[in-house]
Amino acid sequence: MSRQPLTVGIIANPASGRDVRRLTANAGLFSSTDKVSVIQRLLAAFGATGIEHVLMPTDMIGMAAAVLKNSHSRQARSSHWPALEFLDLTLRQTVEDTRRAARLMAERGVALIAVLGGDGTHKAVAAEVGDIPLLTLSTGTNNAFPELREATSAGLAGGLYASGRIPDEIGLRRNKRLLVCDAARGLREVALVDVAVSPLRFVGARAISRAQDLAEVFVTFAEPQSIGLSALCGLWFPVSRQAPGGAWMRLDPQSPEALLVPLAPGLLQGCGVLAAGPLAPGVAHGLSLSAGTLALDGEREIEFNVQDRPTVTLDAGGPLSIDVNAVLTYAAQQRLLAIGREHPQHPLNLQEDTPGE
Repeated sequence: MSRQPLTVGIIANPASGRDVRRLTANAGLFSSTDKVSVIQRLLAAFGATGIEHVLMPTDMIGMAAAVLKNSHSRQARSSHWPALEFLDLTLRQTVEDTRRAARLMAERGVALIAVLGGDGTHKAVAAEVGDIPLLTLSTGTNNAFPELREATSAGLAGGLYASGRIPDEIGLRRNKRLLVCDAARGLREVALVDVAVSPLRFVGARAISRAQDLAEVFVTFAEPQSIGLSALCGLWFPVSRQAPGGAWMRLDPQSPEALLVPLAPGLLQGCGVLAAGPLAPGVAHGLSLSAGTLALDGEREIEFNVQDRPTVTLDAGGPLSIDVNAVLTYAAQQRLLAIGREHPQHPLNLQEDTPGE
């Protein structure tokens, strides 16, 4: 019986880093060319750590085509890129493309999935793949869940873990999540970072970028350096990713206490703070408003009225992700990236192209 090649997935959201906050704030543009470059750096690191096969979805803006073309280059050969396979998808140019790609990768038994996108993209992938670990890469707008890091280092960590050289207790991190539930409506949705309660009655343009449109925020973690809705708690009542609990904050424009918050890149607003405190796991919290909308990970998705009873609960059973810092620290301690002359064909023992090739 032939051995199955060591396979990982890469999902890059074509639309991430291109939303309305380029108009309402000063968010930067993460172009398709930038994403292709990130994917190629991942492929070089994956090849160096023994990954043999990579699954990717197709897209309608040319990213997959560019990667395929560049896979035949001298640089790709010298870097020992893994073999590429592009999934056969009927593209709708919606989040369902991401979800479908994630499901197909899970069915194929990938060792991990590298995700290029913002909080929403990571949430969509996590919803489909169970405990397949995510290698998170930030290419969205307000990114809190995916940490900003160089793709080459992230790829080395992901490749070392996927190839079985890193113990799970070192390489994996179990993330928290927020569950939004309303039994009467059959509602059960998940957020990885924050749930915001807004008095706005309709979903509309989705993104929240005005302080007066916020009444309450629940967060799984909140770091002082964050950008976006989680920055509210991050700058008032911070809580780390590793802490078992989360945090909440109640807001009112008329409050005598206010906080200057970066709600989006380059967009700083004063938010009136009524109260804040810890969010204990497993406790269902009702909302401070009787009607409005709920934003999950920065985008309004759920409308609720007086007859509805949605609750927000912090849950410890979120997705697994690769702890890049922990993996690379362990790799340094164990000399996992050391290259010996006695192993000239080892995937880490990359050779430079010879002159004249």
